[in-house]
Amino acid sequence: MTQTQAAEDRSPAEARAKDMEIGRRVLRLEAEALAGFAQTLGDSFADAIEMMLACEGRIVVCGMGKSGHVGRKISATLASTGTPSFFLHPAEASHGDLGMLTRSDVALVLSNSGGTPELADVIAHCKRFAIPLIGMASRPESALLVQSDVALLLPRAPEACSVGLAPTTSTTLALALGDALAVALMERRHFTAEGFRVFHPGGKLGAQLIKVRDLMHAGAEMPLVSEDASMRDVLLIMSQKGFGIAGVTGPDGGLVGAITDGDLRRNMDGLLDRKAGEVCSRDPRTIRPDALASEALAVMNRRERPVLCIFVADPAAGPAPVGIVHVHDCLRAGVDGGAGAGG
Repeated sequence: MTQTQAAEDRSPAEARAKDMEIGRRVLRLEAEALAGFAQTLGDSFADAIEMMLACEGRIVVCGMGKSGHVGRKISATLASTGTPSFFLHPAEASHGDLGMLTRSDVALVLSNSGGTPELADVIAHCKRFAIPLIGMASRPESALLVQSDVALLLPRAPEACSVGLAPTTSTTLALALGDALAVALMERRHFTAEGFRVFHPGGKLGAQLIKVRDLMHAGAEMPLVSEDASMRDVLLIMSQKGFGIAGVTGPDGGLVGAITDGDLRRNMDGLLDRKAGEVCSRDPRTIRPDALASEALAVMNRRERPVLCIFVADPAAGPAPVGIVHVHDCLRAGVDGGAGAGG
């Protein structure tokens, strides 16, 4: 009986249980291979980092087949984390694209066997023009690693597939090693979240890294009144600025309170005969200009008292508020979160 026939004879419950068993086995095998690799990672890893840091051009990643797919991901990760990089397809390189790989670059070439024939022209080009070459393969005696200036040796771990041939564990190891290179380079370059946002301006990732200073309204746009301002003036400012709030400042210009629509409703009796300092809610919450916009949204949506706006204060710049940010500013920029109710 063939494996296919045996599979067809199983009941749905038996087939489901078998699928779960296979899934756990694959994950276990690959996890064990990664854990072992972490213990045996050699000094050549540090040599590769030094070579990449010294690169004045780009890290040119090259690989064929499944190694090529892994190489594309490694290159994309490097480029998005502060290390300029691009992927060079070895077949295209042999037909004119070798000129993209220059003396100022570093080549990172992937091949599980280290003997992929399509890589021969890339390796020869690196040797001919003294281009630093980092090889990543599982056979130390392979042409790739023998010719490399830095040889990154992948462990010879069994593939996780049932026939032991499909690239599974080997590609996982190569991908993880590429991630390790990228993260080590990030830390050596002191790459920050701000730098990450520069390379990820679009989509949800970019939105979550937007700073409050990028969204806040400043200067004449801020609805500010003094403590002794009449409520007639307060209502005029609130109508003109359109935020539904007025910040109340003390003698030194610092923010001492805020007047929201809710404060107006709570003080309707004799409202126009009062001063701003008598109506405002004291000690309003603020946010730093260098805080993430997502943090500002979280502060505005606090369960005990959600608000639609929050003032921005920078202690280093003095007591006066430096801006105001509205929940709609965050939502328009794609920052996650829900709008709070008015105070």
